[in-house]
Amino acid sequence: MKFRPCIDLHDGKVKQIVGETLNDAIIENFVSTYDSAYYAELFQRDGLTGGHVIMLGSGNEDAALLALSHYPNGLQLGGGITADNAAYYLKHGASHVIVTSYIFRDGRLNEENLSNIVNEVGKDRLVIDLSCKEKDGKWFVVTNQWKQFSEFEVNEANIRYLESYCDEFLVHAVDVEGKQSGVQQSLVRDLAKWTNIPTTYAGGARSLEDMELFRTLSNGKLDLTIGSALDIFGGNLSYTDVVKYSK
Repeated sequence: MKFRPCIDLHDGKVKQIVGETLNDAIIENFVSTYDSAYYAELFQRDGLTGGHVIMLGSGNEDAALLALSHYPNGLQLGGGITADNAAYYLKHGASHVIVTSYIFRDGRLNEENLSNIVNEVGKDRLVIDLSCKEKDGKWFVVTNQWKQFSEFEVNEANIRYLESYCDEFLVHAVDVEGKQSGVQQSLVRDLAKWTNIPTTYAGGARSLEDMELFRTLSNGKLDLTIGSALDIFGGNLSYTDVVKYSK
């Protein structure tokens, strides 16, 4: 298990947002006075790899490119990624590109778009975002800023299928994302059982105790992202302590 850092961008600024509010009256947990380069340099200094930059809507490209330029090949990039622009971001410093809505269209997995982006960037530079919510005791990918349920169930068979197309998975537990309410334990257990490639979980972690619980639930198999709980994003959890724990 390792700690994966994140930089969430909204309106060109580094923010922490309750994800489910993106289409409504947005709830901002934190708006930074520092730019994206500050955080990219911080993560590079501390030797943190595999972190992600997420563009939440339009108007974030400049901030994203700034982060990538200050930590080249050290950060993944997601948010509006398609087969048409993916290579551009890899050329400008992203280690991987992250896709969700491009390959999940009209509530289904779009095989053509999946093949197009794999052909464009290669399996080894692609991360598939399986951000999901629970419905009727099952996990389903949600798209369109986490508002729309797809028909794509996150289960062992579907994960096994997608593993042949990507290098990693990123999974936001949407029900707890940005709420500092603890990790979604059943999802963590399921992902640890189902995945065979590097997988990063995001959502709800708020303390070193949560990190230890996460490590136990996943048998150390999954990686963890923490956002709004960190003191560098306005929370109470020491970023320095998290880095020390993960190492």
